[in-house]
Amino acid sequence: MPLHSEIFEQPQILSNLLVQQWPNIQEIARQIRSFEIDYIFLVARGTSDNAARYAQYLLGAKNGLPIALATPSLFTLYDAPPRLKRALVIGVSQSGKSPDIVRVLAEGRAQGCPTIAITNAIDSDLNRAAAFHIDVQAGLEAAVAATKSYTAQLMVFAMLSAALNDDTAAYNTLKRVPEWIEQMLGQDDAIMQMAERYRYMNQCVVLGRGFNYSTAFEWSLKLKELTYVVAEPYSSADFQHGPIAVVDQGFPVLAVMPEGRVVADLLALVERLKAEKRAELLIISNQPQALKLAQSPIRLPDDLPEWVSPMVAIVPAQLFCYHLTRAKGYDTEAPRGLHKVTETR
Repeated sequence: MPLHSEIFEQPQILSNLLVQQWPNIQEIARQIRSFEIDYIFLVARGTSDNAARYAQYLLGAKNGLPIALATPSLFTLYDAPPRLKRALVIGVSQSGKSPDIVRVLAEGRAQGCPTIAITNAIDSDLNRAAAFHIDVQAGLEAAVAATKSYTAQLMVFAMLSAALNDDTAAYNTLKRVPEWIEQMLGQDDAIMQMAERYRYMNQCVVLGRGFNYSTAFEWSLKLKELTYVVAEPYSSADFQHGPIAVVDQGFPVLAVMPEGRVVADLLALVERLKAEKRAELLIISNQPQALKLAQSPIRLPDDLPEWVSPMVAIVPAQLFCYHLTRAKGYDTEAPRGLHKVTETR
């Protein structure tokens, strides 16, 4: 099956990306540093939008750059683009074809901003609209549900962050990501068996925070498009401001919570959900107490730094969605009503 095989391609794709695109990204970072950049203006849709959420945290935490997510309709339907003075405008798209994403980059360039296209298609409208281009090198992605192009987009953002800071230590940390992903792929059989427990699940919530806020959204998206489960993503903080009321006995709560700055907050929440609500917990973590609380624990590598964890934590989530789709009797390669490329205006 293409989807399953593409999930397994990710370590090699990221290894190649680290070597082959690093000189290009270093040169782009060198040129970007010559501009007076106050913030980054990011535009994306779908899975790429979740990669942009990771960039919000990463480039904010590591590079001190405020990140604004674009509202493409202002550029297209309303024809009222905002002023982008001193912005670095970045467009992210697997295909590079969506007209609204292209329009934002074209407007950014027209306003004199440096622009970067992050795509999986060298010959694309988005690439032509931008001053700089970074190829995520994911190769042909035949499956409708994006997997390898997503982790490649995350890696590009991580490499760009390291290059902007001229941070060799960060780049060397990134070299370990393929190895950590291999460890997660080694749990494929266990995750397949785990998915059987949830074959009748029709709704759930997906929790994450910080760097893995993006993971919660991407996991939720894959559940919706592959398994047709009504999966709602939340920050663990936002979840406590009302949505927690939906949880009662046996309600599925999926959480991604690697060791790091936000794990204490998430741990307190899942402890409450287990004790007070008797929720059904599926947890991706390397925090021992969190794994003990879960009916369905998936263990992350112990030495995984939080800032790179979204590239690793999403892999067991992808495998879970793949196997749950099969357990439910659906077609992993042809989600209903979806196409590989969606062009919005």
